[in-house]
Amino acid sequence: MRGYDGSSYGDGMAEVYDDWYPTPTDTEDCVNTLANLAGGTRVLELGAGTGRLAIPLAQRGLEVHALDGSARMIERLRAKSGADTITTHVSDMGAPLPPGPFGLVFVAVNTFFGLIDEGAQAAAMRHVAAVLTRPGRFVVEAFVPEAQLSGDRVDVRDLTADRVVLSVSRTDATTQRASGQFIEFRDGEPVRLRPWAIRWATTEQLDACAAVAGFTLEHRWASWDRTPFGPESAGHVSVYRLD
Repeated sequence: MRGYDGSSYGDGMAEVYDDWYPTPTDTEDCVNTLANLAGGTRVLELGAGTGRLAIPLAQRGLEVHALDGSARMIERLRAKSGADTITTHVSDMGAPLPPGPFGLVFVAVNTFFGLIDEGAQAAAMRHVAAVLTRPGRFVVEAFVPEAQLSGDRVDVRDLTADRVVLSVSRTDATTQRASGQFIEFRDGEPVRLRPWAIRWATTEQLDACAAVAGFTLEHRWASWDRTPFGPESAGHVSVYRLD
C-alpha cells in the first residue's frame, strides 16, 4: 500500500481501538503466562498499542517497557490507570530496540506480521536478540495461515442509522501480503480512513527466521492457556529461547 509506514495503523486506529477490539477472554491467561516466562526480569512489549498487556504486567510488579510505532497509541496507553510505572517508546519495532537487557520480549495478536516484508521480520528478530539477556525469551503470538486465494473483498463491519464502516481488503497469496482500509462514513462528517497491512509467515518460516538470529524453539502452544499445538490449531504462541 503506497504511503503506508510503521505508524499508519496505530495512528488510524488509536481513537477507536479499545471500542472495536474489547479485551479478549484469554487476556488473563496471556498475562499469567508472560509473567511466568519473565520470572521477575525486565520486559519489553513490541506493538504495545493501548496497553492491554503492558498495564497488568506492570501491576504484577514487573519493570515493563512498551514500544509502539504510533505516538497516538502510546498517548492512549499513558492516559490509563496503572500506566504510570511503564516506560514507553515511540519507535518502529523493526528498528533497533531500547537498550536492554530484557529477560522477555514479546509481541501479541499477530502484531509481528505488521512488519510487512521478510527482511523487516528478520531484522526484528536480530534486534530482539541484541537486547535479550542470556538466557532470554522472545514470544510471538500469531495466526496460522490457511491456504488463501488472492483477491479483493468488501465487507460491512458496522451499520447504524447514521454510520457505515466498510472493510476493504486485498490479498496476495504469492507475496503472503494483505492490506486494506476501514472506511468510516458518518452523517455530516468527513470520511475516515483507517489503513492496515500485514505480511504473514508460516510457523516454519518464523522458526527459520528465529534460528538465523540465534533462537531455538522452546515451546509452541495453540493458545495462552498452553493448550498443545497441533495440525488443526488456528493460532500459535511460540516461545523462542536465546542462550
